[in-house]
Amino acid sequence: MIKILLVEDDLSLSNSVYDFLENFADVVQVFDGDEGLYEAEMNIYDIILLDLMLPEKNGFEVLAELRAKDVKTPVLIMTAKESLDDKMHGFEIGADDYLTKPFYLDELKARIQALLKRSGKLEDTSTIKYGETLVVNTANNQVTISGKPVEILGKEFDLLLYFLQNRNVILPKEQIFDRIWGFDSDTTVTVVEVYMSKLRKKLKGTEFVENLATLRNVGYILR
Repeated sequence: MIKILLVEDDLSLSNSVYDFLENFADVVQVFDGDEGLYEAEMNIYDIILLDLMLPEKNGFEVLAELRAKDVKTPVLIMTAKESLDDKMHGFEIGADDYLTKPFYLDELKARIQALLKRSGKLEDTSTIKYGETLVVNTANNQVTISGKPVEILGKEFDLLLYFLQNRNVILPKEQIFDRIWGFDSDTTVTVVEVYMSKLRKKLKGTEFVENLATLRNVGYILR
């Protein structure tokens, strides 16, 4: 499992990010620049997620000191500071990527995967397992339950994969619709409920269905 250092002082964001990252990584979180610098120097991480507006030392100072000490761990800055000058400065002192708040959690995961792939540290993610029976192979879009193939294709497969990649995250219907069908779709958001019903029927009896909760007037969450 990949190991991530999260240096983030914004509690309103850090809790949701931490919970999300725990689905696919071993996460250590610290809340100020001094702690972040110490952790990054003393332990080996696959990637560092670094806020800029931190107590003690700001993110720019932390990053500059890490690079001066030849710590080569990939660093993804995630911050509300969105000016071009801030972005350019971040890259100039050694940032590998720069993500401005607010952002979707699945975008954060995509950025992390891209950096890990670039650094050669990305684990094989072609197979996703959920519970004891459900296995999804993203290389050939095949779904099996207890080793037996189940026909889940097209939007149904996209929907299943989206939930598996966003466990313990509340997914509003509108967000699911925008992600799976797209803003320019000629259908309506009610199609989400139709496909959720189809997916539940095809995966009946699995832990996926047991742990997939409907949040009334909001959306869904896969525990």
